[in-house]
Amino acid sequence: MKSSVSVVGAGIVGLTVAWSLARAGARVTVYDSEPGSGASWVAGGMLAPYSEAWPGEEGLLALGAQSLALWEGFATALQPYADGPLITARGTVWLAVDDGDAEELATVTTAVGDERLFAALRPSAALRTIPGAAPRIRAAAQAPSELAVDNRLVHRALLAACAATGVELRAEAVRAPSDLPGDAVIVCAGADSVDLLPGCAVRPVKGEVVRLRRAPSCLPPPEVTVRARVHGRPVYVVPRADGVVVGATQYENDRDLAPRVGPVVELLGDAFTVLPFLREYELVEVTAGLRPTRPDNLPLLGRVDGRVFAATGHGRNGILLAPVTGARAVDMVLDQEVHAWN
Repeated sequence: MKSSVSVVGAGIVGLTVAWSLARAGARVTVYDSEPGSGASWVAGGMLAPYSEAWPGEEGLLALGAQSLALWEGFATALQPYADGPLITARGTVWLAVDDGDAEELATVTTAVGDERLFAALRPSAALRTIPGAAPRIRAAAQAPSELAVDNRLVHRALLAACAATGVELRAEAVRAPSDLPGDAVIVCAGADSVDLLPGCAVRPVKGEVVRLRRAPSCLPPPEVTVRARVHGRPVYVVPRADGVVVGATQYENDRDLAPRVGPVVELLGDAFTVLPFLREYELVEVTAGLRPTRPDNLPLLGRVDGRVFAATGHGRNGILLAPVTGARAVDMVLDQEVHAWN
């Protein structure tokens, strides 16, 4: 007899959980009044466990590395459902503008602790890797195994993959997970999870992202993800087929999704500091999203009460951690192990 599972949330994490369970033989229904309207729509799409490493977050680093190792197989399995290449960049180059930025880069390098995964790079070598980058770089590093994906293509592909696997999607809001049918209920509701699971300790952290399109006369987007510290402020530039995604601001927030002029102008200024040619790109979109963040930055993966489970609180790493979250969901709900995607 097949297990039946209700999944709350149709972002990238929720759909990956649903697809994983359906592939393992479960009957799955997903509930979301606005599928993909949250952080999945706004994200930059970086799969970057090493260039975001930090002392004291060893558990997050290990989980991120485990999920990154699953991503190639996951993307291969998902690609037939996509309307374009899912992976947009291979490798990350990290740039530091001043001495303080260089010290922070050294902290990240030490936190990773493996030069095969994240290693210092001569600024001259970094500049050769990124044509058009500003020449005044104090230090650099690279993470060659990191990836970047087009988050919106990933979401659309997951919708198609779920439909092909028999997952039912209901555009309905959920008030109480325990009211849903099924042998198990998994809450993957992002920043809204706190409304459904009051003890989950998920809080919204706002982030603004800017999308730029390459004009015909401009230099092409970099072939790697570019991360930088500019006088202490983080910025990233992620390639897309027609341009780049520039992100991201980060500050505590309630539920306000209106982009603010000051933080966005500062973000673009920092991007122009490291990649001046982006000034000539076309401004396409400015959006804001809410990262579902927990105090230790680790997601909540496990049983909450009875047949209700949680797979939420992924913070800035939702897309990175989607494959390992799907595997954990199969394990904790169906008592099956998933070792690889194929």
